[in-house]
Amino acid sequence: MNERIKELAEQAGISVRGHYDETGSTPMELQKFAELIVRECVTRLEQHHPFTKDPEAYLYAISLIEEHFGVE
Repeated sequence: MNERIKELAEQAGISVRGHYDETGSTPMELQKFAELIVRECVTRLEQHHPFTKDPEAYLYAISLIEEHFGVE
């Protein structure tokens, strides 16, 4: 699991150290949930980006977000 996603989950009160957390979810399920949220954010950025004068800027922003959260 990406370290940043793990840190955010722990800030939300979700333990990702064991095989299961208190919600009954596995770390892989939590990772998938986080990836879906990141992808949704990227999709919104792609659909409504204000960088129409510089498309490379919004593509760079998307890559930074994906890299930061370890989403491919």
